[in-house]
Amino acid sequence: MNIAIFGGSFDPVHLGHIEIVKKALKDKDIDKIIIVPNYLNPLKSSFSAPPNLRFKWLKEVFSDFKNVEVSDFEIKQNRPVYSIETIEYFKPKYFIIGSDNLKTLDKWKNINEILKKVKFIVAKRGEIQENLLKKYGIKKIIDVNIPISSTEIRNCNFKYLPKKIEKEIKEFYGQNCKNKKFT
Repeated sequence: MNIAIFGGSFDPVHLGHIEIVKKALKDKDIDKIIIVPNYLNPLKSSFSAPPNLRFKWLKEVFSDFKNVEVSDFEIKQNRPVYSIETIEYFKPKYFIIGSDNLKTLDKWKNINEILKKVKFIVAKRGEIQENLLKKYGIKKIIDVNIPISSTEIRNCNFKYLPKKIEKEIKEFYGQNCKNKKFT
């Protein structure tokens, strides 16, 4: 079985993440996607929504998807988990990342070992640095035409939220939106 891991903070999950999963599932070489929210990204110092809440949101959003599992493997570690640990645990063929991660791959722990164990699939939003694709031997690209990031949602742009959890996300992040209109 060919597994693809889709890891990230998902702080919060949005329609762009859903689109990535839908498009990845169309790949004939992917049998299953395991979505792995992190406890805390090793390259960051904090998160907005607590890990268990982000896990709950992902479970709700992807509950009707066939061949998709949401795993709390990294959250259960109760610490930042490096991608190499997740790869060694699940043994996937593919690892899905957003194109914004291309710039920091050289900072990932054991990146050379990771490159031997998995093939990256890059979810592209906007322009992409071709030289980085070549550097890491990345051939699979998913084009995502949803212009949103989790950062924008945390900054009160609520335009691209999944309907299933829209109210919860607005309530959670909206408390920091003084004088801003929900979109």
